[in-house]
Amino acid sequence: MPVITCIDDLKRLHKRRTPKMFFDYCESGSYTEQTFRENTSDFQKLRLRQKVAVDMLGRRTDSTMIGTKVSMPVALAPVGMTGMQRADGEIKAARAAEKAGVPFTLSTMSICSIEDIAEATTTPFWFQLYVMKDEEFVDSAIERARKAGCSALVLTLDLQILGQRHKDLKNGLSAPPRLTLRNILDMTIRPQWSLEMLGTKRRTFRNIVGHAKGVGDLSSLMSWTNEQFDPQLDWNKIARIRDKWGGKLILKGILDEEDALRAADFGADAIIVSNHGGRQLDGALSSIRMLPRIVRAVGDRTEIFMDSGIRSGQDVLKALALGAKGTFIGRAYIHGLGAMGEAGVTAALDVIRKELDITMALCGEKDVAKLGRHNLLIPKVFEGDYL
Repeated sequence: MPVITCIDDLKRLHKRRTPKMFFDYCESGSYTEQTFRENTSDFQKLRLRQKVAVDMLGRRTDSTMIGTKVSMPVALAPVGMTGMQRADGEIKAARAAEKAGVPFTLSTMSICSIEDIAEATTTPFWFQLYVMKDEEFVDSAIERARKAGCSALVLTLDLQILGQRHKDLKNGLSAPPRLTLRNILDMTIRPQWSLEMLGTKRRTFRNIVGHAKGVGDLSSLMSWTNEQFDPQLDWNKIARIRDKWGGKLILKGILDEEDALRAADFGADAIIVSNHGGRQLDGALSSIRMLPRIVRAVGDRTEIFMDSGIRSGQDVLKALALGAKGTFIGRAYIHGLGAMGEAGVTAALDVIRKELDITMALCGEKDVAKLGRHNLLIPKVFEGDYL
């Protein structure tokens, strides 16, 4: 059993143990990948204020996210094709999240279905919805999530049109992978991944196949998917989905103060400050740099979460100190899943919780609820000086 002390340890194992196309799917951004890189590097510009001679007994990382009690203010973000990183990946990640006491969010583009997750877990999870042109499919997905006991709907707003990711195109990304010579060789040198995949029936998008009209095989699935993301998504369509769902609603993909204010006016229970992990608009500012101005604009009118770039407990602390109520991790837990399955997701969460706890103590804080800008040293130009 390898000694895991940081997310990079899991990332290295993930790269060795998972076929290239799926590791690249996780570890890439759109176009030049500038935003993808800066999502992580901008965290390093924020420094921590060390405090000493403070009683550190009784520290606590527990909190709430939209009324849900969490062991730390971290949720597992929706990640497409998680079940291609490891067989039954979404089930394994959801179980690890349940044991850790943090929320799990299932993607519309998951390999395991809504029903698969509901059957494998005992606590409510969150469901992320992409808005498709096929309203019948959208309404059916909402109803399935309701029947499965999902406690929140996460509506993604920043994928009306798919950003180009060069690696995915060059790798011929698909689920399951096409049986080309290159792919067969790649899978052959990763026998554990291949054997686990052979042992599961879940190898394609089970939230879509059998639920969308005319989708019965890989070719029809890819055709349907490429045509279905709705470029006409607007606030009227968001309102229709809100009313159809009727439960707690989180709007994901907010990276602008005006959009954040509109979301607050709209009555969203929470927003996620996010640039889709640098996978959509390349050249946008990092989520952590946009977070402070959105917090100032929105105040306490809705809960503000943040994702994109979090790889450590220190990153979580910095986001909370800048005003986020909670955070979402994607690549951090996917590296764990690809490296060691469910145990790897647990390891990723343990790494983040331990680092959050220790860093909080060294900053002189005992409670995550007390974190604030006073815990940071922030460069004067951190938010940028743009016209």
